[in-house]
Amino acid sequence: MRAAVFLDRDGVLNEDRGYVHRAEDCILFPGTARALWRLGEAGYLLFVVTNQSGIGRGYFTAEEMEEVHDHLMAELGRQGVRLTRIYHAPEAPDQPSRGRKPSPQFLFDARDEFGVDLSRSYLIGDKLSDLECGWNAGVRRSLLVRTGCGTQLEREAPEKLGQAVVVDDLSAAVDWLLGDARAGA
Repeated sequence: MRAAVFLDRDGVLNEDRGYVHRAEDCILFPGTARALWRLGEAGYLLFVVTNQSGIGRGYFTAEEMEEVHDHLMAELGRQGVRLTRIYHAPEAPDQPSRGRKPSPQFLFDARDEFGVDLSRSYLIGDKLSDLECGWNAGVRRSLLVRTGCGTQLEREAPEKLGQAVVVDDLSAAVDWLLGDARAGA
């Protein structure tokens, strides 16, 4: 079984511009591709797990979201990064959903489809629902980045962070994660 890193999209990989649904609005944070490349080189499978409630709310279509994901994969691919899969939950928060975070379902799907060892895997996000998703799935650690909504969460609800590791951005998360993996090996 292989280890994986599960990543939220908006606020972690790219700027959260509010319901990103056009390719030109998907602006990667500086260092994103390099950080993901380092994870891939270290042998991790890379998955994006994203709530896309804008679809369920009627703000944009599934096709528009797919265009954003195609753009994201192409941008990262040009820099040597391969995402194993992008999982998305299109439902609005008040709609029933199989995979909407904090549900761990997409992580279980990755475990079953790709042979992922969740106990050796990590989740990186900027919201409490991201962290809870990782905790609910039994990943080794959930990491909170201060980009996106992370700084606000850390400031307003530090008591909810539990055993989360809090870092500045994706590059810092990768530095911490690779050090932790070496220490735990």
